[in-house]
Amino acid sequence: MIRRTADLTPAARDGFDALIDVRSPSEFALDHIPGAINLPVLEDAQRAAVGTEYVQGSKFLARRRGAALVARNIAAHLEGPLGDRDGSFRPLVYCWRGGQRSGAMVAVMDQVGWPVAVLDGGYQTWRRQVKAALYDAPLPHRLILLDGPTGVGKTALLAGLAARGVQTLDLEALAAHRGSLFGAMPGGQPSQKAFETRLHDALSRLDPRHAVVVEAESSKIGARVVPPALWAAMSAAPAVRLESPVGVRAARTVRDYAGLDPAAIDTALTRLPRHIGKETVAGWRALAAAGDHLALASELIVHHYDPAYRRQGGAGARERLAVVGVDSLADEALERAADAVAVALQGVTAR
Repeated sequence: MIRRTADLTPAARDGFDALIDVRSPSEFALDHIPGAINLPVLEDAQRAAVGTEYVQGSKFLARRRGAALVARNIAAHLEGPLGDRDGSFRPLVYCWRGGQRSGAMVAVMDQVGWPVAVLDGGYQTWRRQVKAALYDAPLPHRLILLDGPTGVGKTALLAGLAARGVQTLDLEALAAHRGSLFGAMPGGQPSQKAFETRLHDALSRLDPRHAVVVEAESSKIGARVVPPALWAAMSAAPAVRLESPVGVRAARTVRDYAGLDPAAIDTALTRLPRHIGKETVAGWRALAAAGDHLALASELIVHHYDPAYRRQGGAGARERLAVVGVDSLADEALERAADAVAVALQGVTAR
C-alpha cells in the first residue's frame, strides 16, 4: 500500500532507507532534499523532447512516448541502483509537485512489494518549508557571533567549539566559500536554493533551547545571500571577539590558503575595490608573482581587510560577551582560545 506524507522533519526523513528524487538531473542539481539520491524517470533531454511533442505535436504520441521512456528508466533503476534492496526497503519518493513522475515510480515499487511512501506536493512542499523557516518567521534559535578580523582563526575555533559539544553553524561550509577575496572553493558554490536547503536542514537539527555559535559574516558569502530570518538573528546577536597580532594573522592566512593557485590569487587581486589605487594593487600583484605570500597577506590585512572590518563596525555596537586572544599560530593557542570561549558561553548557552 502506498503511503502519503508531508512530514519532512529530520526524524521523519531519517526514518526512511532512501529519499528518491525522480526529477531530471538538472532539477536535482539546482536543489534537492538533503540526503536524496537522483533516480530520474525522465532524463533532461527526454523530458524536453516529450514536452516539445506535447506542445507542438500530438498529445497522445507525447504521452505514449513518455510512458515508454519512463518504463525503461524505472526498469534500469530497479536492475541497477535498487538491485540489491530486499523486501524491507522503505523509500520516500518525490518529484516536482508529487504528480505523474513520482506516481509512476511508486506504483511500480508498490507492485514490487516495498513499503513505499510518496511526498505530498513533491519538492515544492520542501521548498515551502524552507522559505517559511528562513523568510517568513523569526528564527527560534539564539545566536552568538564569533567575531574578529581576518586571519584570527574564527573557522578553526568554530570547529574547536563543536568538538567541545557547543552547537555551531558553519556558514562558510554550507555556502562552500570562505567569505573573503580568495574564498572560492573547488566545485563552486551551491545555488541560492541549495544554500537555503543546507541552512534549513542544519538549523532544524539544532536544539533551539541552547544557543548556536556562528561566525560573523557579511550578508553575502561569496555570491550567496544570507536569508532574512537568519540575518536578522545574526544582526541582533551578542558576540565573542577574537584578537590576534597582525603577524600571527598573516601567517595563519598564508597557511590556510597555501593550496591556492597563483593564477587565482592574481585574478582575485584584480577584483579589489576601486578605492585601492592601481599602484598599490600592482605592488600586491608583484608580491604574489614573487611568491612572497607572507608580505602580501600582511599588506592585505593592514590596508584592505582591517579597514573594511572597521567600516562595517565589526561587533562594536552589539553586546560583547568576552574578548579572547589568540597569541600564536600554534594549535595549542587555538585550543586555549576555544576553552576560553567555551567558558564564556557557559552562562548563555541555555535559554
